[in-house]
Amino acid sequence: MSPAEEERSLPLPERWPRASKFALSACAAAVAELVTFPLDLTKTRLQIQVYTGVRMITYEHLRDSVLGRAEGESFPLWKAVVGGMSAGAIGQFFASPTDLVKVQMQMEGKRKLEGKPLRFRGVHHAFLKILSEGGVRGLWAGWVPNVQRAALVNMGDLATYDSVKHFLLLNTTLVDNSVTHSVSSICSGLVAAVLGTPADVVKTRIMNQPRDNQGRGLLYKSSMDCLIQTVQGEGFMSLYKGFIPTWMRMAPWSLVFWLTYEQIRRMCGVTSF
Repeated sequence: MSPAEEERSLPLPERWPRASKFALSACAAAVAELVTFPLDLTKTRLQIQVYTGVRMITYEHLRDSVLGRAEGESFPLWKAVVGGMSAGAIGQFFASPTDLVKVQMQMEGKRKLEGKPLRFRGVHHAFLKILSEGGVRGLWAGWVPNVQRAALVNMGDLATYDSVKHFLLLNTTLVDNSVTHSVSSICSGLVAAVLGTPADVVKTRIMNQPRDNQGRGLLYKSSMDCLIQTVQGEGFMSLYKGFIPTWMRMAPWSLVFWLTYEQIRRMCGVTSF
């Protein structure tokens, strides 16, 4: 058998491992959305699937190839943190166009309720209109605060899940099954909410601040300026306004996603995360 024929005989996950993992993580994200937020629209699911697919394959690549995790050995927390933050930032950067379209389409719903004329006929039309008006750069408008938030959330989600799961496998009698996955995902959802809520508060205040004729914010110069002003003016705990709703949204999504992702990887012959 020639090398080409031998390669064609391999299972799909072995021939295209990254593409397979991207597809599996996108499927798991879709399941998590359907189970936890069944009324979310297609535009929301599209953004979640792109973002999740990119962040998951990026983290695994960084962890296994760049940061050098050895199978069966503990992985330093700082490396998991670096991998999680990098994967989140890269994932959000690639998903920024779909995130922008999602926000614009959500605003269309508000315009419809107010009786104003709609600007877009659908997701595809929104993409084309934003592209024609702002060019390629226009699709990445407002990406910086989103990337900052994604880096923090994934430092909590990916780094915590990976670290807790492998700590349990190496230091307890638990095996690689749904119990371990559930405990790890519960921890990751909590840490992601703890790290992500301040970023959400800062992002919301920057987006809602009044602006001058050039579109520049009148209250905050940057995300860091907003953070400092908020803490100085209202105290540190003001960064955690809305923590409970955020956690209640993240926790079930994280649980369903990780359980689904681990199971479909196993079903498709892909090694455990």
